[in-house]
Amino acid sequence: MKKVSDILNRKGVSVITIEADTTVLDALRLMDDKNIGSVVVTEDGEYLGLLTERDYARKVILQGKSSQDTMVREIMSTGLPRIVPESSVETCMHIMSETNIRYLPVFRADHLCGIISINDLVTETILTHLETIEHLKSYIQS
Repeated sequence: MKKVSDILNRKGVSVITIEADTTVLDALRLMDDKNIGSVVVTEDGEYLGLLTERDYARKVILQGKSSQDTMVREIMSTGLPRIVPESSVETCMHIMSETNIRYLPVFRADHLCGIISINDLVTETILTHLETIEHLKSYIQS
């Protein structure tokens, strides 16, 4: 059974962070520059939450706020389920489906060690299926 650690080993553990008192506009620019859909929000180097494109759409655009005047801390997602590297891909898919979220922070000993997205889970599932197909082909041919 594939685990979150397999995903982090494949994609790496680096996370893009931004301070909570950054403007939403600057956060969006960072996300655009890095071609990512979420960014980790920190304060004094400590994890506070995530800012996602969905947060922006629902908490800035739909509420008529200004991206230049709104701080990231005002709209970030907090209280997200925390997973560990030993969590299974299936568990993460279940959590994301049940809570309708697209990103999960990964913690080891209360320290953020990565972020996984629904896309990461889909990619890992596809790779697992391809691996299974290759094993079956090899078995049939032998």
